[in-house]
Amino acid sequence: MTSLSKSIGRGSGRVTIRDVAQQAGVGIKTVSRVINGEPNVSAATAERVKAAIAQLQWEPDSHASNLRRTHTRTKSIGLLLGSVDNPFAATTHRAIEDVAASHGVAVLASSLDEDPVREVAAVENFIRRKVDGLILTTSTGNQSYLEELVPPRIPVVFIDREPFGYEADVVRSDNVGGAALGTRHLLARGHRRIAGIFDRSGIWTASQRKIGFLGALEEFDIPPDSYTIVDDVTTAEAAEAAVLALLGSPAPPTAIFAGQNLISIGVVRALRKLGRQHEVALVSFDDIELGDLLDPGVTVIAQDPVAMGRTAAERLFAQLASIHAGEQLPATDLVLPVELIVRGSGEIAPATASATASATTSARASARAQRDA
Repeated sequence: MTSLSKSIGRGSGRVTIRDVAQQAGVGIKTVSRVINGEPNVSAATAERVKAAIAQLQWEPDSHASNLRRTHTRTKSIGLLLGSVDNPFAATTHRAIEDVAASHGVAVLASSLDEDPVREVAAVENFIRRKVDGLILTTSTGNQSYLEELVPPRIPVVFIDREPFGYEADVVRSDNVGGAALGTRHLLARGHRRIAGIFDRSGIWTASQRKIGFLGALEEFDIPPDSYTIVDDVTTAEAAEAAVLALLGSPAPPTAIFAGQNLISIGVVRALRKLGRQHEVALVSFDDIELGDLLDPGVTVIAQDPVAMGRTAAERLFAQLASIHAGEQLPATDLVLPVELIVRGSGEIAPATASATASATTSARASARAQRDA
């Protein structure tokens, strides 16, 4: 955890604002209010906090200067996204910029790259630059570190993923419902051997989409030995390799559910490399660029990154206005709907047993040729 404090001579161990709060029997935000001289703290509570500070010899470091900036605006917000070169993130980014521009506010953006260390470092950098608010996509399993790091008067909106250990607004898609919808679409066309390919297990969206995938299979009473789950697929290249292996196996899937857009690109490449794009059904969670121009077109569960970015930005500015008025809006969880877009790949029916056996033999031969090349 990143600390906002430093030891000034206690010897072993670094004293943090969390230690002060525990010693005084109050929350971290209360300690922040006391050191900033903010109202709504009783005299007795303030004295306990000051006594704990003196006893622990705690002194705020340079970050804490930001806590005193209670009425100053820098006309900037910090935006943390998975990767700004991902089309979904790029579209979200643009939508947030459009809203921010209408308020005369600049957007400072950074890529997360699914690195928890980079996440914390990015937030620290935003706070150091004294941004007025934060819109965050997160990778760490617990966001409680924000209690210590983010000043009380800087609102936070989480986008795309739910936080844990920190209460704030959330704007996200219906990941569970969307994955279930896409999986049911394949099941309704007679597929029973379905492969679900998902991103890194620790990513919240990946775990939610897997829940939806498994829930739909359970609704149709599909036994575990009939379907396959491939986790921790983080690139298009890894997805392509996974599909080549699956289709060369003794019991290959007749349909694939791809958990995100980069995975879908790898699936398309593998199917086309094997000449199986008209035989193996595919539903993608997230649209892919030019997916409607392929043959067959890629059936997708489409999110709305424009609506997601716009909603997150509007919520942030609503919070800023509320704080400026001396209030604070309650945190809300805003779930945006997704849409099934039928284009052809998800409507391919499963092949007959004999055709499947022939295709499997061909796939194995192609896979061996790929390895020998």
